[in-house]
This record gives sequence, structure tokens and C-alpha cells, in this order.
Amino acid sequence: MRAGTLSLAALPPLSLYVHLPWCLKKCPYCDFNSHELQGIADEARYLDALRADLESALPFIWGRRVHSIFIGGGTPSLFAPESIDRLLADIRARLPLEAACEITLEANPGTFERERFKAYRAAGVTRLSVGVQSFDDAKLAALGRVHDAAQARAAVEEAAASFDTFNIDLMYALPGQTLAELDADLQAALAFSPPHLSIYHLTIEPNTVFAKFPPAVPDDDLASDMLDLLVERAAASGLERYEVSAFAQPGHACSHNLNYWQFGDYLGIGAGAHSKLSFPHRVVRQQRWREPASYMDRALAGNAVASDDEVARSALPFEFMLNALRLREGFELARFGERTGLPLSAIKATLAEAQQRGWIERDAAHVRPSARGFDFLNDLQALFL
Repeated sequence: MRAGTLSLAALPPLSLYVHLPWCLKKCPYCDFNSHELQGIADEARYLDALRADLESALPFIWGRRVHSIFIGGGTPSLFAPESIDRLLADIRARLPLEAACEITLEANPGTFERERFKAYRAAGVTRLSVGVQSFDDAKLAALGRVHDAAQARAAVEEAAASFDTFNIDLMYALPGQTLAELDADLQAALAFSPPHLSIYHLTIEPNTVFAKFPPAVPDDDLASDMLDLLVERAAASGLERYEVSAFAQPGHACSHNLNYWQFGDYLGIGAGAHSKLSFPHRVVRQQRWREPASYMDRALAGNAVASDDEVARSALPFEFMLNALRLREGFELARFGERTGLPLSAIKATLAEAQQRGWIERDAAHVRPSARGFDFLNDLQALFL
């Protein structure tokens, strides 16, 4: 394989991301492409648009098998189980799926109805991700969530009863949060023995309500203490921290997210969805039209893609490291060449600098972030810019 070239046989695994953009209410911290639902969503027309979008994209991924599907949002659990069943049937009719293809659906407790999660399971969803964020009513109100603690517990109970693998999303460093309050949230989450736990530091993102009206949040020292507590409690419960924000029991790591972090390929369909696709001589990124009504019109007309850009060769090392260094196990050096088409000489000097700073550990075949590198992950990744 010459530098700058990927052979067809070396193309990365392929995942499918499906974006369902509507929410009951836009959270003040959220910068995702989500839109408050006005009235009733036209699920049938949106599903028609997704099908048209997928059909238009097939020439870009022809012959490739899909390893995982992730249905995200927005709030996908606003869609009826019958709609999810139709969506998955449309996908299966057009794409070859691996036999053990992981199919994740994001669900929020505010859209929870008893038996609803079982219906998603019957439709073919294999993994549920429940956006709890907190089990504290006051903290949920501060975050602008539409559910309360009782609904959160009921939703997780139903997820545990319906799915072998499910995830609980928690946030920390919330407005006014103390270490004791975080500990109570953790104990509540871990009492369900979740196979997977995702934990995110609340960040104030541009163009959000919180950016305009910043809440009082824990300082860096307290946030660091909170992270230490999270890691300690998770480990004591048998959850391995396999990625910066992800903890899992053995065999329950999220295959879809692992493919992102290992610089795999993904096709994104739906309003505002992003794709990263590899070809023998280039890597391209695409984005769909963001506004749902415009997306539906354009997708049904065969024009769902708003932008389609080749990733510059000079940007590939940073793009690879931005993902791979999030993993506790790091990456095989051979994978860098397989996924970018670049020679190892492209990162040799930067790896040496990162090792000199004590941010990575490496041997002849493998690179992984050190404990210190995990603590300074943003700085470590920035070395490759």
C-alpha cells in the first residue's frame, strides 16, 4: 500500500447513524441539531425522507456490510415503535447487516410509557440508551429536563427488564452540584447494575441558553474531585472505563461508538447528520441539511447532502488521534496507516514529544494514553494539529 492510498480490502468497518431531530423541549445546554416539536411530528413523511436519503447514498457504500446502527437525536423515543419497526425494515431491505449488528436507540424518560421499550425491542432494537442525566429533581429542573426522578427510575427499570444491554447517561458538574449530590446520583444509577454507563461533564457550549445565561457550576478542582469519585465508584461496581466518558461491564462496550473512536466509517442519514466515508484514495465528510422541513423536501428530491468535502491529508493525523486517544487501550500503530493511508513517519515526531511529556505509553506495535495523558487529553490531542 503506497502512502496516501487505502485498498478496497482495507476499508474500515461501516456503521449507520440515523438522526431523528425532534424533542419535547430544547434543553438549555444542548447544541445538537434538535428542534422542539410543534404539534405532532409527521413521522411517515420523515421516514419517507430517510428512505430516499439512504437510497441516494447507496452508491457510496455499495457492497459494504453494516456493523452497527445508532438512532439518535433529538429524542428518538418520541417516534412510535411502529415507526421504528418501519425504519429498521427499510434499512434491512437496502443494506446488508452483520448477523450480530448492534442497534441502539436513544430514549428519554420524559417520553416513557410502560411497555413502550418492549415494543422497541420487538421492532429489532438491541440496545437502549436512557438519557437520565440526574436522579435529583432539583438538578433535572436546573437542566431544563422534561422528566423527574421518579420517571427516570421507572424508565431505567423498564429498560433493564426489556434489554440485555442498556446504557444510562449521567452528567456531572451540574449547576450548584455538591460532591455528596453527585455521589447520590451515582448510587442511584449503579443500583440498577447498568451494563453500560456514560458520564459527561456539563459544558457551556456556544449558541445555547446556558451560554447566554451561564449558571453557577462547580469549579475545576471540584469537577476533578467529581471525576475521581465517578471512576472509583464505577470500578468498584465492575464497570471498566474503556473510553474517557464510557464505562462498561465486560462484553457491553458500545460497538457503534467504538467504531467512531477507532476512526471507522459511518453513513449518517437524517436532518443535520454527518458522515465519514473512506475510499481507496481519499476520506470524505458529508453533512445533511439541518432544518427538518428543508431536509425532508430535499431528501425526497434526491438532494439530502448539504456539503461533501474531502479531508485534507494534513488533517488526517489530528482527526485520527482526536478519536483513538479517547480509548483507554489506545490504538495499534498499524491501524493508523490502515485508516488514514498515511505512513507512520507522519506522526513519528509528535509521538516522541507526547512520550517525552509522559502523556502516552508505547511499544513497537501499540500506543495508549497514560493516566496523565487521560487527564490532559485535550492537550495531548492538540499536539497532532
